[in-house]
Amino acid sequence: MTSLRQGLEKEQANSKFEERYSRQILFRGIGAEGQRRLAAGRIAIVGCGATGSAVAQLLARAGVGKLRIIDRDYVEASNLQRQSLFDEADASASTPKAIAAARKIAGFNSQVEVEARVEDVIPGNIEAMLEGMDVVLDGTDNFETRYLVNDYAVKASLPWIYAAAVGSYGVTLNVSPGKTACLACIFPDPPRGMVETCETSGVLNTAVNLVASIAATEALKLLVGGEALEKLRKTLWSFDVWTNEHAEIATGNPRVGCQACGERDFVHLAGKGRPHITMCGRNSVQIHERARPIDFAEMQRRLESLGQVRHNEFVLKFWLEPYEMTLFPDGRAIIKGTTDTGVARSLYARYVGS
Repeated sequence: MTSLRQGLEKEQANSKFEERYSRQILFRGIGAEGQRRLAAGRIAIVGCGATGSAVAQLLARAGVGKLRIIDRDYVEASNLQRQSLFDEADASASTPKAIAAARKIAGFNSQVEVEARVEDVIPGNIEAMLEGMDVVLDGTDNFETRYLVNDYAVKASLPWIYAAAVGSYGVTLNVSPGKTACLACIFPDPPRGMVETCETSGVLNTAVNLVASIAATEALKLLVGGEALEKLRKTLWSFDVWTNEHAEIATGNPRVGCQACGERDFVHLAGKGRPHITMCGRNSVQIHERARPIDFAEMQRRLESLGQVRHNEFVLKFWLEPYEMTLFPDGRAIIKGTTDTGVARSLYARYVGS
């Protein structure tokens, strides 16, 4: 009887699985076998802002079995124009984006395993962040992290997809280490001087969703494998949804002499010259302080006579005009109201400790 019951339960589970993904299974490029491969797939999404949240939603609805969502930030009201997994309650509670994304995905596809990590990807933890994954998707807002991911992916022979959107413009690139150009092949050096950001140029949610749809589709091809791999795009693709201008640059072969995939010199992975990062979308600086566990209740008692303070299990927020400090359990902090790392460091030392 036990064997019969188990057989019936398995048959029912298979029937529900096929019904949920029936329209995708009907698509010839995926089919039943491809859908099973998606269910066994593991994808890391580094950054869950505009592009990252859109990609996460698409992949979860497509039935990718495991998503590891890594993000250092929390939800704000200004995110809601373009970051599709979040709502006003998340912004009001300053819920970390990785946590909010995992909760939302559980509400529309409980079959997907979502691992939320409220952390900043740095050289010291990137291996732990990306180990065991089949594909990495870019949802970050800075080139320091993108070059770091590129170094790790090339070293580990792990495919990853670069994606970005600013203003009305979106761009994406597939990197298959050893087979295609990597990010350092196309852009040997990080951008210098003024760089457009969401803070300076704004961003259209349509540009975000366009580039996220393309990046997510390329990730599905990588997981499905077989003939789908022949359809992978081998170009750096860009499109402006406002002007309709678009361009493609061939990336089918690694660049001779590339520091990362040619010389195997992983300077970003080694952490050389890694700066403090001014975050996209805010006048703020992140302070990296690890191995410093924070007792939020005790910290609130210390700070409440100095300014407004509140906390939940994920973050503590402290307002002291004109600054706002968001403190995380591992000691990391985001200081809003300045781009001067010296000022941010001073505030951190004064109110958290040096």
